[in-house]
Amino acid sequence: MDNNITTVYCAQKGRDNLTYEDRISVLQALESEIRARESEILAALKADLNKSAFESYLSEIDFCLHEINLVKKKLKKWMKPKRVFSPLPFMPARSEIHYEPYGQVLVIAPWNYPFQLAIVPLIGAIAAGNKVIVKPSEMAPATSKVINDVITNALDSDIAAVIEGGVEETTELLNLKFDYIFYTGNGHVGRIIMAAAAKNLTPLTLELGGKSPAIITTKNLDLAAKRIVWGKFFNAGQTCVAPDYILINRKDEDRFIAASKKYLTQFYSEEIKSSRDYGRIINERHFDRLSALIDKNSVLIGGDVDKSQLYISPTYVKANKDSAIMKDEIFGPLLPVVYSDSLDDSIEFVKSYDKPLACYAFVDSSGEKKKVIESISSGGMVINDTIVHLSNEKLPFGGVGESGMGAYHGEFSFKLFSHEKAVMKRSFCLENDLRYPPYEKKVSLVRKIMNLLS
Repeated sequence: MDNNITTVYCAQKGRDNLTYEDRISVLQALESEIRARESEILAALKADLNKSAFESYLSEIDFCLHEINLVKKKLKKWMKPKRVFSPLPFMPARSEIHYEPYGQVLVIAPWNYPFQLAIVPLIGAIAAGNKVIVKPSEMAPATSKVINDVITNALDSDIAAVIEGGVEETTELLNLKFDYIFYTGNGHVGRIIMAAAAKNLTPLTLELGGKSPAIITTKNLDLAAKRIVWGKFFNAGQTCVAPDYILINRKDEDRFIAASKKYLTQFYSEEIKSSRDYGRIINERHFDRLSALIDKNSVLIGGDVDKSQLYISPTYVKANKDSAIMKDEIFGPLLPVVYSDSLDDSIEFVKSYDKPLACYAFVDSSGEKKKVIESISSGGMVINDTIVHLSNEKLPFGGVGESGMGAYHGEFSFKLFSHEKAVMKRSFCLENDLRYPPYEKKVSLVRKIMNLLS
């Protein structure tokens, strides 16, 4: 066992959970450190993923700062016990839900949004009063280092600490008994995490992925294409809720592809490879995996690759259910276009796969919107846009089935990392002897009372 892991783990186990004042102080320190190191965070994200400053600030830095500010404004209200109704037979009584910390939380973060997806769960766990160990992704080494620097400089290690490393360190952490585990990544590793958690009956959240569809029946193909280009190729397609494939009527394909080409040029110029706003694939292994999915005979747009720069251009390909690209989540800048004759056919196609993390539908009528919402089960759904639901802290973000379990952001994070403890306070006044033995002559009366109360 790594001595550093043991030291940090034991120090946190021995520390009391955080008071309201502790939590606010910790979050203020974290906020100050993030602001002070903004340029370092931007540089790290550029080094790991070639993220533009705009994408990095919007989806990583500001996302975290917004979450901290929300918690600072709302935490006292969230922490307040929630009073609920007490049953009449037990009056006088007061019933409440109390939110208490689990204790010690392990956060295992991914590489695609390596700063945000480490820090936002940390914020939620601290808001709920927990101590936290964060394991950043070793696949984004520059960002892993800056996360370590931010947390180490801002917070005491008995409150929050970072363990860097790879599979070995993660395995060692999973052998320890945490009170809650939060994992973001793929389903294969998610099963390993869940099996490890099961040994200690540790509750957990799994934020996974899946093949998130974009259904198109709208007459407004131009705006649909624009919003899909933005949502798909943000972070070079390496987003868990990016549109994974298109379902569209054959008659609309030409106009949709023409509009997509127009916006790709408008966003990234004719020379996309030279654009400062277009990212790169995380590493050679993922580059090779994605490149192998490109069928040159099926390319509608793009198809250009350069391994020396880990560059894959925005690529649209014709596909069907039997295509190799339709077997698993793509997680890159490749977008299959699948023909569908009707909205009903599209819905049945989506339902033939596991439940996705997100579903997008570009439709015109209220009836179509209602049908999609009621027919398709997914972690989240956006009508007539892509990925923007993540920006609303009043909406829970999480998966269902193969796309994950548990949801967070805003108050949902606070509740996720809190145990909702049931508390009933009874009085010594007005004792009701009906519940005490002997019961023989009480059954008829109890039935009548229960019927009146039901």
